Amino acid sequence: MDYSLKAMKLPPSITLAITAKAKEMKAEGKDVVGFGAGEPDFNTPQNIIDACKKALDEGKTKYVPASGINELKDAVVNKFKRDNGLNYERSQIIISTGGKQCLFNTLMALTNPGDEILIAKPYWVSYPDLIALSGGNCVVVETREEEDYKFTLESLEASVTPKTKAIIVNSPNNPTGTVYSREELQSIADFCKKHDIFIISDEIYEPLIYGEEKHISIASLSEDAYKRTVVVNALSKAYAMTGWRLGYAAGPKDLIKILGNIQSHTTSNSTSFVQYAAVEALNGDQSFIPLMNEEFRLRRDYMIERADKIKGLDYIYPKGAFYLMLDVRYFIGKHFRGNTIKSSLDLADMLLSEYLVAVVPGSGFGLEGFLRLSYAINRDAIKKGFDRIEEFLAEIS
Repeated sequence: MDYSLKAMKLPPSITLAITAKAKEMKAEGKDVVGFGAGEPDFNTPQNIIDACKKALDEGKTKYVPASGINELKDAVVNKFKRDNGLNYERSQIIISTGGKQCLFNTLMALTNPGDEILIAKPYWVSYPDLIALSGGNCVVVETREEEDYKFTLESLEASVTPKTKAIIVNSPNNPTGTVYSREELQSIADFCKKHDIFIISDEIYEPLIYGEEKHISIASLSEDAYKRTVVVNALSKAYAMTGWRLGYAAGPKDLIKILGNIQSHTTSNSTSFVQYAAVEALNGDQSFIPLMNEEFRLRRDYMIERADKIKGLDYIYPKGAFYLMLDVRYFIGKHFRGNTIKSSLDLADMLLSEYLVAVVPGSGFGLEGFLRLSYAINRDAIKKGFDRIEEFLAEIS
């Protein structure tokens, strides 16, 4: 039988695949340390859980409008005004089943066959495949180490063509943890105005920034940037609600209406009682976020301290999100127990099979020679994992 060629070309998410393999090994009784998943290890705050229980008790389990309940749209409007200085109306908001669906809906609404979407390398693993599913062509913009792997005006001008339709900006960034400054974002906004390009701003790691940097939404920089930007966010990372699957997006009214139409014919509304819990997440006590943020910072600092002590190991210094990209290029081409290490995937496979440590190879993000480690796991597990990584790398010759 024939299947969709487009669908058959899609690989599984490498991060989810590695996480699934690590969980399978754990189920077999193996003591695996998993640095793979982008998932906070904290439980969802109790006030959010209680709000969900209350919604269930009140029978709020029926269909609701496909684009989301008004109470949650109002909470999202207030969040954007409070945190980002952005003024939206209900008609400019859509509630979806996770930030990933917001991205997919947006790409579907914007993209015609042959349209090009710009993404920076390294990139979140799903961007190229979401673009492919939408019928567009993914254009990977080369970035440089000395510029923290960010877009620059020079790299963008070298990549733009008459077919360029949109650019995806991700700050704080997965996988590098880099954060765009106001000046850098302004440069991107000016470029998009010059070439009349839409902006998709993926801000899911917004509150997870360490140090002096501040999160700036590109939509807040000017009236023009506001009108051409779709801001995508979710509750997954900020409120430790990955399994709840609740995302939201804001943008031009006519474009958001199209997103809603797409969603009405695919998933329809996101889970009704989760939406009521999300109202509490956005409007309720926010003290959980800085506490989680500080714990992530401490973990990051410990991982960097350990990495600094391992010969041949380097890293991209993360200023946000909760990932550390280890630079393992020094070890490529060397040998482990008689086997030549040809890639970061080889390193990841050897590390998991021989030392029971799950990491994600940088090739999944377009950056060969690196390994991504999440520090959204507890400190004891981080220490155990780094002990094993140090032992593993010492065995390479």
